[in-house]
Amino acid sequence: MVERASVKRLQKEFRELCKEPISQIVARPLPNDILEWHYVLEGSEGTPYAGGYYHGKIKFPSDYPFKPPSISMITPNGRFAPHKKICLSMSDFHPETWNPMWSVSSILTGLLSFMTDKSETTGSITTTDAEKRQLARKSLVYNCKDKTFLKMFPEYLEKYEQQNEEKSASEQALMKVRSSLPQANSERAVPQLQGSGEIENDARMKRRSKGMPFWLLFLLVSGFGLVMALPLLQL
Repeated sequence: MVERASVKRLQKEFRELCKEPISQIVARPLPNDILEWHYVLEGSEGTPYAGGYYHGKIKFPSDYPFKPPSISMITPNGRFAPHKKICLSMSDFHPETWNPMWSVSSILTGLLSFMTDKSETTGSITTTDAEKRQLARKSLVYNCKDKTFLKMFPEYLEKYEQQNEEKSASEQALMKVRSSLPQANSERAVPQLQGSGEIENDARMKRRSKGMPFWLLFLLVSGFGLVMALPLLQL
């Protein structure tokens, strides 16, 4: 049975998060179960997670804040195995280090920081930066297939639709550029064809001049000389 103290504490934390949102973090409890919270971490710039949206879950014990919650991530991310509990000093893996003063905001801030770390822990996995960046690009598409995610975070559906519109616009612009390329290439090809025709004509003339018999050339030159000498003979 849920203790009244834990309900009051989590309600207070939710009000504080609504009043003072945390950068890169969104967290909300299920409407019918305040002990289960869902969150979205937005990947930090300058890291392989930039542009990613990582959906996860926090499950609080009925005697929270005196005992720590369990933490897991749902979206494939390359750092933590999906749907497996993550070992943190603020999770139920280490009740001896838990501080009742910690809250949802401090838990998720710590998780976001630990995400960019390379330390191994229970629930972590090893992948390359290229794999993490690829998963970051696919994260919003993956999340928007999850009914719970769409119900908890409808604002990200709007972001997803906006991204699709921008992608469609960029693809249409690219298609226009590509459609104009063949025409430009054909225009450039015309002078080249004309030039090659002129070269071919010159080659034909040279072949003709080379192929003229010597005796014919001698007769032409002699005839021309005789015609030029006639006026001198008349004198």
